[in-house]
Amino acid sequence: MAIGVLALVGLSPERAAALAAAGYAVREGKKHANRMDAVRAAGDTVRAVLTNGRGGLSADEMALLPKLEIVCAVGAGYEAVDLDAARSRGIAIANCPDTNASAVADSAMMLLMAATRHLRQADRHVHGGGWQEQWRVETPTLSGKRLGILGLGIIGGKIAHRAARGFDMEVGYHNRKAVAGSPYRYFDSLVALATWSDFLVCAAPGGAGTQHLVNADVLTALGAKGYLVNIGRGTVVDTQALIDALRSNRIAGAGLDVLEGEPSVPPVLAELLGFDNVVVTPHCAGRAPEARAAATALVLANLDAYFAGKPLPSPVSPKA
Repeated sequence: MAIGVLALVGLSPERAAALAAAGYAVREGKKHANRMDAVRAAGDTVRAVLTNGRGGLSADEMALLPKLEIVCAVGAGYEAVDLDAARSRGIAIANCPDTNASAVADSAMMLLMAATRHLRQADRHVHGGGWQEQWRVETPTLSGKRLGILGLGIIGGKIAHRAARGFDMEVGYHNRKAVAGSPYRYFDSLVALATWSDFLVCAAPGGAGTQHLVNADVLTALGAKGYLVNIGRGTVVDTQALIDALRSNRIAGAGLDVLEGEPSVPPVLAELLGFDNVVVTPHCAGRAPEARAAATALVLANLDAYFAGKPLPSPVSPKA
């Protein structure tokens, strides 16, 4: 008998077909008017849930799924999954780390280049009929500069590798603690890292522990010639502090793939788009055919392993 799976994230036709071919009966939550309706309708028909870091799965939602056995986040993040509730029920948690890390790291460098070279403004200049003689914007280079990274995990490490090897940049980072064996300079203070950096990239996960880590003090330390990139979670950056810093020219610009207020269109988006020195992409840094295929394979590997009574390939350990 097919195992019921509730997908609370959108499914590509390829992923839906792969799940069906592997013997899973998938209910697509996005076909319901709202998320809670999808959970209620699933009831006792599902033993697995597919979600993501932002949407997660709450204790109240788990309570509506009496036969739930495993929750799988289709990305690296799982901050909105109630790990305590899962532990109390004996529900297994898995995620998909590294499946889209290369795509996100590529996008981080793209956003950094687009912001520092003022690509958006230059493109509008040309579309408006201007050319070289009318272009007066000074745009700094990346090569040889200092790159600070907030969060030297899998994605942060790939960004550091690209910056150091591809652009001859000096790399520093801030984590809760130093990464053993890392060749990059560790800063135990984010303000100190920002003061040292020419550019600051946020690759930290979401959650209460990282809420507004990048605040007014950090932005002031980054300075009037500094640029901020965020490909982690929108909540890591205090958006109002960022807007204030941009308005007062206390930083030089920003490249953002994530914003506070997601998954809906963030209310602050219109204000941010009013700045010529800000580039925004629609939380698509990790989207690539290769990343999607890798995530599908790891989702299936986790589900297959769990229902075969085998260890999960990429488990998340609930908090003790």
